[in-house]
Amino acid sequence: MFRYLTAGESHGPALVGILDGLPAGLRIDARAIDAALRARQGGYGRGARMAIESDRAEFLAGLRGSVTLGSPIAVVIHNKDFENNRALMDPLTGAGKPLTNPRPGHADYAGAMKFRQRDLRNVLERASARETAMRVALGAICAQFLEALGIRTLAYVTRIGDVAAADMAAVDPAAIEGSDVRCPDAEAEAAMIAAIDRAKAAGDTLGGTFTIRVSGLPAGIGSNRQPDTRLDGVLSGALMGMQTVKAVEVGAGSEIASAPGSRAHDTFRLDAGAVARGSNRAGGIEGGISNGQDIVLRASVKPIPTLMKALPSVNLHDGTAAPASIVRSDVCVVPAASIVGEAMVRLALTAPVLEKFGGDSLEETRDNMRRSVEASRALFEAVAPSSHT
Repeated sequence: MFRYLTAGESHGPALVGILDGLPAGLRIDARAIDAALRARQGGYGRGARMAIESDRAEFLAGLRGSVTLGSPIAVVIHNKDFENNRALMDPLTGAGKPLTNPRPGHADYAGAMKFRQRDLRNVLERASARETAMRVALGAICAQFLEALGIRTLAYVTRIGDVAAADMAAVDPAAIEGSDVRCPDAEAEAAMIAAIDRAKAAGDTLGGTFTIRVSGLPAGIGSNRQPDTRLDGVLSGALMGMQTVKAVEVGAGSEIASAPGSRAHDTFRLDAGAVARGSNRAGGIEGGISNGQDIVLRASVKPIPTLMKALPSVNLHDGTAAPASIVRSDVCVVPAASIVGEAMVRLALTAPVLEKFGGDSLEETRDNMRRSVEASRALFEAVAPSSHT
């Protein structure tokens, strides 16, 4: 069974993660993990916190000589900003004036009601997206496992505010990495940056949309046997588990609702004797199972709820009208959210891939995958007519 856990508060001493269930024998590139962490900290519109932290993953268990042992992997990322907040956030002695004014759209109020907290800081510190740094680190480990099986992910920004990128059949990864907003459309990138500048000047924030593509995933991952094993549900749930995501689409997504059935599905054809598809409106998933085409997911991200011109709120202690609390924050997190979303997809894919192919070692998993794919192909090769008849 594959599983993971994270722990840690935004301004606490550190973030901690445990990844359990990866097979032995996977060589880990720590530099690639730190590169993913840097990418999460980047993106136009990020706030001052990113200038304080220089995230780096440190391994405490589960590796020897940079190779997985098959035992749980333990990772820590230290929070440099803890030293500036030690009096508030020390796990044993932390104390201070409570935060009382909840931010609309944040977990402040709902969390205070759930956990019976009079100080909103006891909610927002864990609800903060700072925790996603550890998800990115764990997702980067999973990426190296998936890539060892030929499965790759690509994430990029397609909308910020009311600025949308052009539809692209192919996306150059170098164009994403070279963009300040991780958008491969250069014209849209410039307009997105201008929109972020306008929002900042107005004390406002912006949301947007990012896309994730998964290539190399063989058919047969996921299941239609139970609702919680459907791959589209698993991946959508992982993305909805992010702090800022409000909607997830697979393939054509909501557009499919207005199309007739004759233009809604991906037709089959034979191409040199092999089965081919006429389109990919399903986004690589049919009946909750991967069909061998690229997985295509889109996630819509809300504007973050901390505004420099605070929204109306109330003081929960004295029952008076008051502006929402202002905590140091960003103007736009969509580029960073695309990195987190990619990590969530990597984490979510690892479990069903291991469920399908198993293996206590990477070598065994590869062997199982090869035999499974070959058997699936042979199933139809045995009955398909020759392409020469």
